[in-house]
Amino acid sequence: MILPVADKIFGDEKAIALYEKHEQSPDFKGFHRYQIIHVPRGDVVCEWRKDMGLADNYKGISQLYIPSLMEHTVDELKAMANELRTHKFDIQGFLELNKYRPG
Repeated sequence: MILPVADKIFGDEKAIALYEKHEQSPDFKGFHRYQIIHVPRGDVVCEWRKDMGLADNYKGISQLYIPSLMEHTVDELKAMANELRTHKFDIQGFLELNKYRPG
């Protein structure tokens, strides 16, 4: 789904949801992590995006979806995302299973 762009958001405005997900960058130079916040503009849902850098910098960190449904502000959602953006233990990396080649 393509949504109109919100070029500015404000910390105290109510938001619909916050996402953090990995997507191909517009210049096709790898995957990046994007923070996406949906906010209302009149009767239309609009999307604000922030490029958080290479997705490789977020290995072991889950992608996020935080619904708000106009209960939380932009700043509150960002604070929740900061708390939820924790490193998970990468067992495959620790055991170097990604380097294992049978045969």
